[in-house]
Order: sequence, then C-alpha cells, then structure tokens
Amino acid sequence: MLLLACPLLLLSLIHGQTGAVLPFRNISLSWEDRVNDLVSRLTLDEMVGQMAGGGGSTYKPEPAIPRLGIGRYQFDTECLHGVMNMKATTFPQAIGLSASFSEEIVYLVGEAIGTEARAINIDASSRGEYGLCTGMSCFSPFMNLVRHPLWGRVQEVYGEDPYLSGRITTAYVRGMQGSHPRYFRANSGCKVVGLYSGPENRPVSRFSFNAVASERDLRLSYFPQFKACIDAGTQNLMCSYYRLNGIPTCMHKWLLTDVMRKEYGFKGYYVTDAGAIQVSVNNHHYYKSILEAVSAAANAGLNLELPGQSTSAYLQLTTAVERGMVNVSTIVELVKPMFYTRMRLGEFDPPELNPYSNISLSVVESEIHQEIAIQAAMKTFVLLKNKDGVLPLKSKVGNLAILGPLANNLLALYGNYNPVVLPQYAKTPLQGLTTLASKVNYASGCNDPFCAHYNSSDVKAYAADADVVIVCLGTVWQYEGEDSDRSHLNFPGYQAQLLTDAMAASKKPVILLLFTGGPYDIAFARNSDQVGAIIQCFFPGQATGEALFRTLAVDQFGGVVSPAGRSPYTWPKSLDQVPPMVNYSMEGRTYRYFKGPGQPLYPFGYGLSYARFSYSDLVIDPSTVKAGANVVINVTVANSGPYDSEEVVQVYISWRDCPVLMPQLQLVAAARQMVTVKQPFRASLTIQAEQMRVWDDSKGFIYLSGIIDIYVGGQQPNQETAASSNVLQGSIKVVA
Repeated sequence: MLLLACPLLLLSLIHGQTGAVLPFRNISLSWEDRVNDLVSRLTLDEMVGQMAGGGGSTYKPEPAIPRLGIGRYQFDTECLHGVMNMKATTFPQAIGLSASFSEEIVYLVGEAIGTEARAINIDASSRGEYGLCTGMSCFSPFMNLVRHPLWGRVQEVYGEDPYLSGRITTAYVRGMQGSHPRYFRANSGCKVVGLYSGPENRPVSRFSFNAVASERDLRLSYFPQFKACIDAGTQNLMCSYYRLNGIPTCMHKWLLTDVMRKEYGFKGYYVTDAGAIQVSVNNHHYYKSILEAVSAAANAGLNLELPGQSTSAYLQLTTAVERGMVNVSTIVELVKPMFYTRMRLGEFDPPELNPYSNISLSVVESEIHQEIAIQAAMKTFVLLKNKDGVLPLKSKVGNLAILGPLANNLLALYGNYNPVVLPQYAKTPLQGLTTLASKVNYASGCNDPFCAHYNSSDVKAYAADADVVIVCLGTVWQYEGEDSDRSHLNFPGYQAQLLTDAMAASKKPVILLLFTGGPYDIAFARNSDQVGAIIQCFFPGQATGEALFRTLAVDQFGGVVSPAGRSPYTWPKSLDQVPPMVNYSMEGRTYRYFKGPGQPLYPFGYGLSYARFSYSDLVIDPSTVKAGANVVINVTVANSGPYDSEEVVQVYISWRDCPVLMPQLQLVAAARQMVTVKQPFRASLTIQAEQMRVWDDSKGFIYLSGIIDIYVGGQQPNQETAASSNVLQGSIKVVA
C-alpha cells in the first residue's frame, strides 16, 4: 500500500485533469476494464520495468509509477510454512503438513500465514519498506512430487501422490487467499510448474538438467496437482531451471500457454525461478544470447522475471520489441495479470472497502496462531513403530534421558524457508518433555546434526541410568535441502552409532524421534526389540516440544493425543527399490508403480495410532456407474480402544484388465476423522468421476468400460508392513 502524506497530492495522482477518478481506480467497473485502462496508460519502458523483477534490481520491489500514483510493489515473498525471514509464526514444514492428511488443518495454516503476510506488508509499507518477503504475493506452496528419497527438497513438498498433493494444495491456497468475494488476503503461487523433483546437485546440477518425461507421466503424475492449484484460484506459477524434454521450462510454450493457460484455465502470472533466463543461456546453452532467451520467454507466456543474483534479463524486452522479436501487444497482455493480482489485493481501492487492510502485527504469534502451530505439529507425527504399547507413557517418569543432536537444536527443527526463529514462542524436544520426568539427563552426543565428532560417554551413561530413553536424530536443511541432494540413506556422521550405543546401554526399549524431510535407513531400528517406538516428526517448527509433550504421554485426566499422521511417501528398504533420480519415468517409482524388489520398509499411507480400528459394512453407490458420474463410498469405522484417536480413512482404486498403462493402485479419496472408543461412525467419501478416467496416448483422458476394484481402510491393501486394521474390498462396473 502506498501512503501519501499530502491529501492534495493524493487527489492529483488518482484523478485526471477534469477531476474524475481514473477508470482503473473506479470500483464500479469490472476488473478487466480497470486492468485494461491501467495498462493502456503505461509506456513500453514502464511495462518492462514491472516485468523485470525489481525493475531490474536484485530482490527489489517493482518500481513506482508516480505519474499514475502507483506505488512500489514486492512480488518476492516466500510463505512455505510461515513468512520467510520475518518475525512470524513457524508452522510445520510442508512434508509434515501432507502427512497430516488433513485439509482442515492445512487450511488454517494457510489462513494464518496469509494473515501474517498481510500484517507484515501493511507495517513495512507504512514505513516505506518494500524489501524481500515484505509483500503479499507468495511463492508458495511447493507441490512437485517426491519421486526419489535422496532429493534434497523432499521436505518442501506435499509427498509422492498427485491426489493428496492436490488436495493439500487446494486447502493451503484457499486458506491463504481467503474467501472474500472481492479481495485476496494474500496471493499464493504454486511452484514449480512442469518437472522439478531432483536433482539439485547429484548426480548433475539442476542448472543444466533435462527432465525427459512421456505425456502419459506428465498427465497422470506431474500435472494433476498443478491443475488443482489452478482450480483453487492461485495467482502465480513459477517455472524452473530445468529443461522439459529439451526445452527450458520458462520458455516452454506448450507447458505455459497450451496446457496451463488454455487447457487448465490459469489466468495469473508466471514468474521465473531466480535467474532462470540466464541459466537457459549460460548453463543449458539452449539460446545463444540473453536477448534471444528473453524473446522466447515472452512469446511463451512468461510474465515476471526474478533476476536473482544476476542483472535482469527482461530489461532487454524493450530491445526485443524494437527489433521485432516480440510484439508490443504481447508485452501488454503479459503485464495485465500482474496488475490484476494487485487490484484484487486492494491496492487501487479505498482501504475502507477491504476487510484485510487494517490487520496489525498483533496477529503475528497470536495465541490463536500459536495453537494452530501446535495442533498442526501434532497432526504431522507419523507413528512408525509402537512395540507392546510403549507409547503413550502412562505415568510420570522417574529418570528420563533425552539424547541426540536434534534434542535441543531449535533452528534444525524449523526446516528451510523458515521465518526468523523466535525462542520465546518455541520449544525443543528437551524443553517440551522435561516435565514428563522427575529427573532429566540430556546429552547431544554431537556438536551439531552433521555429527562429525561424537562423544559417547554421556550417551551411554545416561541411557544406562534411565527409566525411559528418548533419542532425537535427524538433519538440517544444509544436509538435505535446496542445492543439496543426499548421496545415501544413512544418517549424518555418527548419529546411527549414537542410537546403537543408547540401545545397547538402555535397560528398556528406546523411543526414537526422527526430524528429517526424506526417509533414512532405519531398518535396524525397526527390526530391533531394543527400539520400542519410532515417530517420524519431520520438521515440526516452533511447536515441536509442546506437540511432543501432548502426544507422548497420558495427561492428568487420562487422555492423550494419539498420532494419526500417515507417511506421505514410500519409505524404501534400500536404494535398490528406487530408480535413478535422473530418470523421470514413473515406472517402478512411488507406491503407484512400485516394483521392488520386495516390499518397502514403510508404504505410502502407513501410520499407527494408540487405538485399534476396524472397518465394516462397505457400501459402494452406484455399483454400476455411467462415465462421468461420481461414486459414493460409505463405510463404518470402529475404535476398540484403548484411546480415542483420529483415523485417516483411505480409498484406493485399481483398474482391472486395463488395456492402457495406469497406476497399479491410486489414492482417490481420504478423510481424517476422530473416532471415539466404542462409538462407531459412518464415514462417507466420494470418488470424483475424473479419478476414474484413463489416459490414452492418442485420445487423451477417456472413460473405458470395465471393472475398477476399490479398497477402503486405514492403509493400502496387501502390504507387508501394515497397521492392525483391516482393508475392505469392493468393485464397480464402469459403462462408457
């Protein structure tokens, strides 16, 4: 928002010489008419200045246009799980949010982040500050698939399943942008369109990688979640550093215009990853000059460049127009979506009309947002093992040992793209769990999560003396993050040795808490009787300690919050079960096309609870379905105890004798529900008609007559590692 001290100056800027309000500020006109009027008043250089991110300056705001009363605007804000680099509430990292299988909690997280982004923007702009991450336009969520466990950015995305990723994305986008019929609270941006799921730096650099994929895999696996994001109303999409089938994605007309705009109906603006235009020349060597690359990008439909550390390439658009390489009309159309978004954020309307225009910084770390962070963190926890009901802890512990480099490392628990760490609002596992015991001994064992240096003496001594041992292992974003793929599934340094020493010294089975993005080799822990429980915590953010406190032990009233997160990816036993990262074929990859050898350590959708569930009375309606019709699933879910718990009801389908290649199993519906002990409830879920289509290489998506098998339960069917609950099976006949 541009604040002007002088009312007369303000009037002179928003009115023409006749005193009439300029049409682009006239709220009685349509958005389209207002945008058209505004853009018609811009010179070519002014339009190019808006498209060359920061007016061509690294991480700067778009320049003001004083003669029209248009202020500066910052498009570069990251909101993955909180407003990055700002004092803001830190929610669980994205991969954990997907493990929640809860659209409701993700909506609340998105709503809170959008509210804080708006408040930060109002405060910053009132002081004339438009720095990085002070804007209302977010480059979040990140929704590419987890297709290899060693990819560094697993933590930033929503798992391996396109349906789940799409549903979580939809909730986040709608929560962030709000439901007001006229204004956005903040605007989301889904990244990274096309293909971008590794590598970062192993075995090749992301700056020179060419992802080769069939249209079948694009349509069935890599694109569906982006269509969901577009349908949810996102205002921007980011293109990546990669090439897609040989063409840099930021210049890929088929991708940006033909599919996303014309077919999927995207109406927002495209933005590059930082410096991607230069990368197409200097790393991919696809274009001979920046001018050629700029022209290709504009003609493909790219609206906004982020220069990154480079000098803006899009400043050369003026030259491209002068040389006939890009039409002026193309520039006009490209700049319109950017101003449309700014209008919908309320920039050109009277502030009193916009309910989001007076949000103060008091919302940042408000009690409500802190509680949402706690609830979200608890919903992300995936209980992988609970031998003989080790958890929850039933009574106060006499002597508790809390061990490991992640036990008291606050920053490591946040994950990357995080807000500023505010210790007064945060708790580590050590800080949160201390009250569970009369006596607590803590030893990190390592200087940091890399654990290059390990001192075993306190680890062994405290484990030997303890009634309960909790070991906290994991990583930081420098180990698995942007620009940093892993080379193996092992824990960093001596972390595995630390766990082994604790297991050997402890009188009772230890409790293992994992703080990682991707899966690690924990087969030895899963198979050992000396490990009683394993929880994958991901990166829970500021609420880590409090969320663990509420989850690990029965409270004074006999209640406990049971873990009910489910794994958002297939957890392999070894890399022999995973095709190479550079191979973008889906064959043998994720649960949908898994081939082994053998079964995974933990399957997608797996997770235990403190309760025991059972399923009965499956009704599928209709049993014979006409092409294009939905199918409703009704099933009874019962909890035999001993604790009330949420359960994630999952519905999978499999095409029987399908003449075209389709996933061997596909999640098509899921719902997280509270199930009270001995109070069965009737769950109702819908399989949308489009979920039953198949992809034909010559015809596109079509319906085929045939049988589709349906599986309903709290997990995938026929898994070696499974929860105690049963999976029901039925089928439908599709008539095309």
